[in-house]
Amino acid sequence: MTEYGPRPVDRRLPTEEARDLLTLVRELADREIRPTAAEEEDAGHFPRATFTLLSQAGLLSLPYDEEFGGGGQPYEVYLQVLEELAAARLTVGLGASVHTLACHALAGYGGKEQRAEHLPDMLGGGLLGAYCLSEPSSGSDAASLTTRATRDGEVWTLEGTKAWTTHGGVADFYTVLARTGGSGAHGITAFLVPGDAKGLSAAVPERKMGMKGSPTAQLHFDAVQIPDSRRIGDEGQGFAIALSALDSGRLGIAACAIGVAQAALDEALTYTAERRQFGRPIVDFQGLRFMLADMATQIEAGRALYLTAARLRDAGLAFSKEAAMAKLFCTDTAMRVTTDAVQLLGGYGYTLDFPAERYMREAKVLQIVEGTNQIQRMVIARHLAGPEQR
Repeated sequence: MTEYGPRPVDRRLPTEEARDLLTLVRELADREIRPTAAEEEDAGHFPRATFTLLSQAGLLSLPYDEEFGGGGQPYEVYLQVLEELAAARLTVGLGASVHTLACHALAGYGGKEQRAEHLPDMLGGGLLGAYCLSEPSSGSDAASLTTRATRDGEVWTLEGTKAWTTHGGVADFYTVLARTGGSGAHGITAFLVPGDAKGLSAAVPERKMGMKGSPTAQLHFDAVQIPDSRRIGDEGQGFAIALSALDSGRLGIAACAIGVAQAALDEALTYTAERRQFGRPIVDFQGLRFMLADMATQIEAGRALYLTAARLRDAGLAFSKEAAMAKLFCTDTAMRVTTDAVQLLGGYGYTLDFPAERYMREAKVLQIVEGTNQIQRMVIARHLAGPEQR
């Protein structure tokens, strides 16, 4: 690292405990994640051992109450942990965010006995979760989902197909949204489904342009039976639970996006400081310096935006608009910054020998998952101007 090369992010953290936590995460990422990230992504290797390590270290439970094995950390801190993990390898950072999303329904809406029975293992017992909302014909229009749960006494039977499930086929549990009533948002209920449930199967994972180490697959529910004790919340409450989870999940995606962007900027800084042309480092050329300045400014703005939303959430205030803004801005920033990083590396940026091209491919999916950026603009506009007239 040159004198003016990349350096650790100067973070404003609320406590010394949080500062120690971020130091631990950075050291763990440097030791256990970053060295093999490129090789494992290229091979499509899912890092299950890494998630087990994160669970053992308490890093998959950070924003949840200590009563049931959570870390008791504010979102302001948790999101910065995600950023560090995503900077090392997006498969890990986004995977941690998805696991947190999968725990949200039970932690926030489950009964006390349900939480006592399941949450300790979900949060710190080495388990990995997934979230099942989207379907082949209902992505952005999630309220039109058709996977159905039918009740017979104390048993529910699930039939249908879920799509675009991160950790599909490898998760230990799934939070599943299924239709238990009529059409529309009010007929949907949430369930906690074990990963080894009879009748549950996963299709071959999707072949993706990035995040090849993170399996994304359809899940088929063929007469999957689960007891009513695994229903989360009231019948018909599922869509409200899903929206609540997505507000928080969008902040996780925003933090991951800034992590990827920061990694790309660091790579560009290192390369331009070391690469010499016309007798001097190319970082001395004003055109390149201006690009680096713009990249750094966008990253800092995105980080400030997601942290503002997180602090609103931590204070118990409404943050849906700010979460949509953060997801929109941070993921668009990741796309711009990673594209510029490829450009700054020139021909080398287009090769597999440098990580810039991987960052660019990974950034693209962040503009799509957990609500496309077009959906985020709709959400923001509704907060500003009210619902669309139909």
